[in-house]
Formats: sequence, structure tokens, C-alpha cells
Amino acid sequence: MHSFPATPRKLLIRSTNWIGDAVMTTPAIRTIRHNFPDTEITLLVLPWVRDVFAACPHIDDFFIYEKHGRHRGLAGKWRLARELRAKNFDAAILLQNAFEAALITKLAAIPNRGGYTTDGRGLLLTHPVKKRPGIDAIHQVHYYQEMVAGLGLQPGPDALELFLDQDALTRALAGRENENKKGPVIGLNPGAAYGPAKRWPAKKYGQAAALFVRETGGLAVVFGTDADNEAARVIQETVGGQGAVLDLTGKTDLATAMAHISLCDVFITNDSGLMHVAAALDTPLVAIFGSTDHIATGPFCEQAIILRRDLDCSPCKKTHCPKGHFACMEQINADEVCAAALELLKKKNNV
Repeated sequence: MHSFPATPRKLLIRSTNWIGDAVMTTPAIRTIRHNFPDTEITLLVLPWVRDVFAACPHIDDFFIYEKHGRHRGLAGKWRLARELRAKNFDAAILLQNAFEAALITKLAAIPNRGGYTTDGRGLLLTHPVKKRPGIDAIHQVHYYQEMVAGLGLQPGPDALELFLDQDALTRALAGRENENKKGPVIGLNPGAAYGPAKRWPAKKYGQAAALFVRETGGLAVVFGTDADNEAARVIQETVGGQGAVLDLTGKTDLATAMAHISLCDVFITNDSGLMHVAAALDTPLVAIFGSTDHIATGPFCEQAIILRRDLDCSPCKKTHCPKGHFACMEQINADEVCAAALELLKKKNNV
């Protein structure tokens, strides 16, 4: 096998499909840019992930993979491959692990294709990287950095990074104008796309928020999509007259949500994409873990407190509790979550 090209003219990076995974690839993308400072780098990305990288200086261009639109189905995959072939890429690095990613770049006739040999796609890669034993037990940041190192690139720092869109930051600041400005701002992220086993109950979020705003006189900001509207309602109802609540669920795009998170003093969150956003923005955070692995996908930052119960069945990595009672989540109470948030706030204010 020949070496991965040292100076490709045009390089395609296939991004991962989820916001949290995309954030965890930011060190690898920075590594790629530092190894190829003069290369034109394009990111092949799904629409809902693009905002993670919209202001990233390491990316020159975006190619939007409209998986549920014009690139849907087999005909759509052929169309995507033809469109990529017309761009005349010299090389592709596949951060996404799926067979499909390798097949599309093969059909696009990209001559150098590097990535992990996952999902039975080794023969489709010109530069296959085998996963070493035990790699699935390390943090995903290292997982992606090891892959690009396997292509011969010199790895850079492991720290996460996100770059905020200034227009989004302006929108976020404007959205706070009529809210309480005196006390600290606590972000609440009650949702998680993976399933209910990752979600600490909305009632408990409301209880923790009520304790926090009563103690500090601050503002609680609820994050999420339209799917989290009901959770936001429960939180507002639980907090009641004990403090101000700003409901952003379903009301912002990702770029604006990221800007809002950067303005929070503390962030309470399930294991989710926005948890990784907060970690990358150095927003102090309390991460509540149940069914998922806090080692491999925990917040990769110093200003984080992870709360979990070390039960015999955890982490089960299931979307729904096989035992039907979500003990790993139910045993975490609002008092300890609020105490962790106040501890982080105290550390931040003492800096």
C-alpha cells in the first residue's frame, strides 16, 4: 500500500452523522488541517450537522449530503457519487465508520480513500486503518485521532474546539435582553436523541432548576428541539414562581443554540450532542449518565462533573431500560445535581 498523499490538492472529509460525534471529531479535523495547510478541504456533511463547523477555519467548503432529499435511496447515492466525482478530489478521509461512506467515495473515483476498516468496508479503502484491540473503550476523541494517525498524519492537540457564528451570537444576546440579567444563567438540556434511557426526568430538571434559581436569583434556559416542548413545559411548571425560565425548545437553529450555551454560566445535560457542544465551549457542565458509557462518550473537558449510578446493569447502552424502571436515572436526585452546578459556579467565579 502506498502512503497517503503528503500534499493533496483537494481533500474530502466525510463527517460523522450526529452533533455530539461531530464535536468529538474537531481535534481530528484540526489535525488534518495542520498536516495539509495548503490543501482545499471540503466537508461532506448532513444538513443538521453543518452548523457545528459553519465558522470553522479549517474547512474551506461544504458539500451537503441531502440524505432525505435529492440523495435519498439508491438513485440518490448514485447522484451524490456523480456530484462528488465532478469535484475531482485527490483524497478522502472518512471519519464516519459506515460502509456507505466508503462505497460513495469509491463510486466517486476518489483515488485515495482512508478510514477505519469498520462495517466490512476494508476492500473499498486504499488506505485502510485497522482498529487496535481495546480502542472502543477509550474516548471517541482519541478514537478519531488514532485513525488519522494511522494514515500517517502527525496528531495535534486533543482539545475540542468550536467556533461561533457572530450573527448567531448577536441573536442569542438579543434573545436575553428582556430576561433576568442579575443572576447566573443555568442551561438545561432535558432531551437526548438516542432514547428515553438517556433522559433524566423533566420533573427532576425542574426541581434542580428551582433550587438553583432560588439560591442564586438566576435564569434557567431550556434547550432542545420541538420534541422537548413537553419537557420544557414540565420544567416551567415545576419552577413556577421561584425563578425565571426561558424556553428555547424548537425556537433556535443549532448555531444560535451553541451561542446561547456559550453564554451560560453552568449547563445541566443528559449525554447528548449539546453536552459535547458545552464541553467544547468550556461551559461548566453537569452531565447525567445512565445507559451510556461515560468513559467513551463523556464530556471531554476539565470543567465537568459526571453524575451516574454504578449499577450492575450499567452502562447497558440500550435506548430503553430492559428492566423497565430506569433505576440508573431515577436514583439521581435534584439536590445532588443542583449541588454540583453550584460547585461549578463557585469554581468559575473564583477563577
